[in-house]
Amino acid sequence: MPHPLGTQPSKIIAVHLNYPCRAKERGRIPKQPSYFLKPPSSLAGTGDALVRPADCELMSFEGEIALVIGRRAHRVSPEQGWSHVAWVTAANDAGAYDLRYADRGSNLRSKGADGFTPIGPRLLPAADLDPAALRLRTWVGGELVQDADTAGLLFPFGDLIADLSRLVTLEPGDIILTGTPAGASVTSPGDTVEVEVSTLDGRTSSGRLSNPVVESDHPLETWGAMPRVDAALRADAWGPAHPQQPTLAPEIADALRGLATATLSSQLRKRGFQHMTIDGVRPTDPGAKLVGTAHTLRYLPLREDLFARYGNGMNAQKRAVEELRPGQVLVMDARRDPTSGTIGDILALRAQRRGAAGIVTDGGLRDSAAVADLNLPTYYAAEHPAVLGRRHVPWDTGVPIACGGALVQPGDILVGDADGVVIVPPDQAEQLIADSTEQELQERFIAEQVSAGEPIEGLYPLGPTWKTAYEQWRTTRS
Repeated sequence: MPHPLGTQPSKIIAVHLNYPCRAKERGRIPKQPSYFLKPPSSLAGTGDALVRPADCELMSFEGEIALVIGRRAHRVSPEQGWSHVAWVTAANDAGAYDLRYADRGSNLRSKGADGFTPIGPRLLPAADLDPAALRLRTWVGGELVQDADTAGLLFPFGDLIADLSRLVTLEPGDIILTGTPAGASVTSPGDTVEVEVSTLDGRTSSGRLSNPVVESDHPLETWGAMPRVDAALRADAWGPAHPQQPTLAPEIADALRGLATATLSSQLRKRGFQHMTIDGVRPTDPGAKLVGTAHTLRYLPLREDLFARYGNGMNAQKRAVEELRPGQVLVMDARRDPTSGTIGDILALRAQRRGAAGIVTDGGLRDSAAVADLNLPTYYAAEHPAVLGRRHVPWDTGVPIACGGALVQPGDILVGDADGVVIVPPDQAEQLIADSTEQELQERFIAEQVSAGEPIEGLYPLGPTWKTAYEQWRTTRS
């Protein structure tokens, strides 16, 4: 259906980074806002299809709050900026990462295609709204993937309008896309993306802007830049909270599942990685094996005045669980404070139902017996009955954290057994597996010789005098 404005604006201006959670995902917090333009021809309405160009794989969604200018704005102050907004509605700043390289900086072809800026379905009168008390949510396939409010924006809406109007006159009908929160990622044909803007109490809402994603029915002509992707672009497009599926290649996961953490730790040390163990944690089931990729949650020390804002409702703890993808491990930074629970049986059960590979926390575990019964590999510092709010404030997700004294990045591979948990950098995994497999074969041979009564001198570690015997033995095990 047509977009709700009815007429084309003179311009659509999009903000690069504005939500702190998104800035942390991107690893940079800008001091000033930056912008790019989208063509008015990219506008669409609810129900219109988002068409992924042929030969593209990285069709992105970015739920955003759209501001529609009502009065001409030229050199207005931040205090005056909001008064120039007539309407507020939901928007999706869609794009195709595959073409981003072609117009680096301008995003013209990657974000400016026809239909790549759906807005709607309803326009909310700005005069009735508090710009610092709006909620933005995005769903993909019915699953909530973005949820943020406007209380802590890097650049409040009035500031954006004032900044732009210093040099660019904003005309009635112009649209400003005000940035996307954490969780923006990739969608595929067959998905439906929904975006809603509402007041915090939910009583006033734009309604859900709903757009199905479809594949283009015609090839992309070859006389211009063609789609191009690589591993780095895929990682950038999918984002830390929503890494590309599968999160870990099955053959890599199976190989790591067959290796001991002691062996992996030894091989990591040989490569110069001295701090790859999560210390001070123990498993609910020493016989279980943990293998998966990290999805991170960070707790900060309790501050009572901030807990009401960050600790209640759909807080970072709950979001972290709802963001989990199959094969991911929920890894929590509780500052190695075991005197309060960081997760209990209900959220652990939800993590299991989400397909999580396990849970690791350097804090306390509530309902420990019930969690142990879930058969979900879980590592923790201590049992503790206290609920959230005794020591911690759940702060953010999908960011680098410290867990048990080790740095864990989203997407790192975690392997755990009865000895503990080690972190495997993804780019080291294949060679680490090969060398660890060889080490364990040698140790099996050595153990057999020791069991037969051989002394360990020259045998452990394997010395030259035993090399031939080992090679002969190895051929019988291949």
